[in-house]
Amino acid sequence: MASVIKATVPDFFLDILQSDNRFVTLIALLAALGGFLFGFDTGIVSGALPYIGKSLHLGAFGQSWVVGSLLLGAIGGAILSGKLADLLSRKWTKFASGCLFTVAGICSAFAPSVELLTAARFVLGLAVGTASFVAPMYIAEHSPPRLRGGMTAFNQFMITLGILIAYIADFALSGFPDNWRWMFGFEAVPGVALAVAMVLVPHTPRWLVQRGRLDEAREVLRRTRPRVDPDEEVSEIEEVAHSQKAFRLRLLLGKRLRMLLVIGAGMATFQQILGINTVIYFGTTILHFTGLPLGTSVAETVFIGIINWFFAGVAVLLLDKVGRKPLLVASAAGCTIALIFLGFYFDQSSAFQHANADMALAALLWYLAFFEIGLGPVFWVMIAEIYPLRSRAKAMAVATMFNWGFNFLVSYFFLQMTVDMGKPGTFWLYAGFGVGAVVFFSLLVPETRDRSLEQIERQVTGFEAGGEQRAA
Repeated sequence: MASVIKATVPDFFLDILQSDNRFVTLIALLAALGGFLFGFDTGIVSGALPYIGKSLHLGAFGQSWVVGSLLLGAIGGAILSGKLADLLSRKWTKFASGCLFTVAGICSAFAPSVELLTAARFVLGLAVGTASFVAPMYIAEHSPPRLRGGMTAFNQFMITLGILIAYIADFALSGFPDNWRWMFGFEAVPGVALAVAMVLVPHTPRWLVQRGRLDEAREVLRRTRPRVDPDEEVSEIEEVAHSQKAFRLRLLLGKRLRMLLVIGAGMATFQQILGINTVIYFGTTILHFTGLPLGTSVAETVFIGIINWFFAGVAVLLLDKVGRKPLLVASAAGCTIALIFLGFYFDQSSAFQHANADMALAALLWYLAFFEIGLGPVFWVMIAEIYPLRSRAKAMAVATMFNWGFNFLVSYFFLQMTVDMGKPGTFWLYAGFGVGAVVFFSLLVPETRDRSLEQIERQVTGFEAGGEQRAA
């Protein structure tokens, strides 16, 4: 793996810094601010939650709702944004999510009660759920095929950067009075940044072709692919788009899309039920379980953020060299090993746990490293690749809805599961799901590396279970 990374680093950076690719690289980075919103809120609540509990006198149930209200909002945002991304465009849907995030972040900071706080966080969820899938779709529709995996993974890289910055902010503010209000108030900053960024970037050529705005699509392609004939690419997009029937919701369940929906929903579900957001949302709490003081637990989550961010960067380098599927399988296997170890750790005596708290931190870091090289970015990359243009926004919305739905279920019930099943049983349950993920990814997920979106569309619309293809 190290030799692959070493060989890949100069190639990738030379490619994205070439004059031909600088504009599309800038577009991808600005669009990935949507991922930063997602990550910043995810990370900020981890450090804020223990202090909110003390300030507003919340038990496990109340704390679960502070986390869960955002996730319920994100499900609603995913449902709405499938329609909005086609109707308003990818660009203006992301602009709206940035504005909504700004307002809701300020309202969260000033919320006088848990009821108003959960309401504000529900609205935050609408913005996060919208941005979470429109960002990878927007980036994928702009990116050249040989760089699309890495560029789309900028979104996951920015998610993890948002988590890291949030953890640092949590640590820096941990000694302040009403610190959780400051933590939530800072959410307005990335919201404003996303809204401003989306004013500056162009529409995607595929959305423009869908709307019959061919001259504008050609102009965008001249800037993002200077050495490619824009007429040829516009014709290819038109050919594929016109070969499809007018979209109807029932077509999502037709023979050609049914298996793709299963793949997208399966990736979404396994990404969550392996427990990633219990680590992110409750990282401070898990470390506190080991006997560490609360202040030390908050400080050590910064290490979690650093590892999370670093290996998301590794994934950016590997996706277009190693491929999506191998990283996905290796990632699920590595996470499973870490979860088995965490179950073993929490099955030991309290004295053993207190004396070896670093073992729990090491297992969490191992888990995050493997999650970020595959499970983290590949889901978002592949749902932006495998669905046909006409149904892409709606199908991605369905997959994203599954993702946020299981995010809510896993996060909401985590604290209660540690009571009912015990901490070892909870982590071993996640490990069992990890074994299922390895089998699912190995058997069903196709490889999409180094193909144009139109080539992938021709391939996967004939995709059958087991990896076989049939004539369209």
